[in-house]
Amino acid sequence: MSNFVLIAGGTGGHLFPAMALAQELIRRGHTVELMTDHRVESYGADFPARRIHIVPAATPSGANLVRLVGAGFTILRGIGTAWNVLRKLRPDAVIGFGGYPTFPPFIAANLLGIPGVLHEQNAVMGRANRALARFANVLAMSFPVTRFAEKQTLEKVLTGNPVRDRVRPLAGRPYPRLNEKGTIRLVVTGGSQGARALSEIVPAAIALLPDDLRHRLHVLQQARPEDIERVAESYRKSRTSVELSSFISDLPERIADAHLVIGRAGASTVSELCVIGRPAILIPLPGSLDSDQKYNALFMEEGGGGWVAEQATLSPQSLATRLSDLLTQPEKLATAATAAAALGQPRAVEKLADIAEKLGSKQTQIQGSAEP
Repeated sequence: MSNFVLIAGGTGGHLFPAMALAQELIRRGHTVELMTDHRVESYGADFPARRIHIVPAATPSGANLVRLVGAGFTILRGIGTAWNVLRKLRPDAVIGFGGYPTFPPFIAANLLGIPGVLHEQNAVMGRANRALARFANVLAMSFPVTRFAEKQTLEKVLTGNPVRDRVRPLAGRPYPRLNEKGTIRLVVTGGSQGARALSEIVPAAIALLPDDLRHRLHVLQQARPEDIERVAESYRKSRTSVELSSFISDLPERIADAHLVIGRAGASTVSELCVIGRPAILIPLPGSLDSDQKYNALFMEEGGGGWVAEQATLSPQSLATRLSDLLTQPEKLATAATAAAALGQPRAVEKLADIAEKLGSKQTQIQGSAEP
């Protein structure tokens, strides 16, 4: 049995794959602890770690000198805090999932001689992971082509992005049949908190569809609490069947039942769509750092599993045209579903756990040989 410390920024995009790995390592009989920042209170209440350690962290960005100096001191304090914890725990390996909160613990682990794996969720290597690559033993990638990874000299392994336990059983579920008169199930998701742009554009686009097509639709849409009444009114006016929620607890199952998904292109969203095997219109979050969502979406489009729609040029009219084209060609949707499934990595968490175990066993052997 080995002891692993997982390190992740305290947002869903970093914590969800870390949670999947924690579940797999625990199934294999290992112990897991988590190091993260204070935001874990919003996303990580159910994280299956023996203990959760909050480590001070800061983002060293911006032109304000006072803030930069302050961030530097916070990072140093975080390294000291993590060093004290790791020195007592003496884990066999650490696994980092990106975000600047990963930086202090990963540096502290390196100072203590603890081997480390970095996992990159996106098709663009994050800035924190780029900075930490020189201190890592292995880079685990979610996409076959990851921008900026080619510049790193450490060992690289394609694992895929671990998905939640409830997603994995849905891999291989057949694409639901769609005939000329049957119900068309459309899922609209904007991420963990919904997206205002999707709440404005999607209902307006659906209102422009021909009556016979619109009346076949059943829409499940995620929206922010403050937007729900406005979105509901839009759907009432167009007489469209809709379910609205600020949080969809059974989202993986609802995606598996869907004929088409409209959503952002975060790493977890794209990974789950591909594992489940469902076609999607992906609208990358504009202004995201290094355009990571755009490259995630392009991976799915180039593989034939979806279509990219840039928010800057997307209008209700252009989205209605795209929807009308896709929803009246069931064979096109079914082909895209097959292509999406071919891009999926349902065994990503096993592959990542294998890497962690291999690195951890080497460390155990080294420590054992060093003992008198």
